[in-house]
Amino acid sequence: MNIQAMMAQARKLQKDLEKTTEEINNTTFKYENENVLVECTGDNKITKVMIKNEDILADKEMIEDIILVAINDVLNQVKTTKDSKLGKYTNGLGGLF
Repeated sequence: MNIQAMMAQARKLQKDLEKTTEEINNTTFKYENENVLVECTGDNKITKVMIKNEDILADKEMIEDIILVAINDVLNQVKTTKDSKLGKYTNGLGGLF
């Protein structure tokens, strides 16, 4: 394979990687149960926290625990999606992405 073909292939891979990253970043990930709703974008920004059950407002520790679980869940969804969709581009790059 000559150098021009390698460069063209590298540019295509870079473009595909950028497109996939943008798609992930524009995706909304959700955690929802009877008590809360938490939404997060693919670039790890929490965009919404909603208390759905006002009965839990009397228990501060429960609210904190529920929100902690919800945030960790949506962030894990983002990580899993990135690992799945970007893995083919980033394998062997030591987690740069």
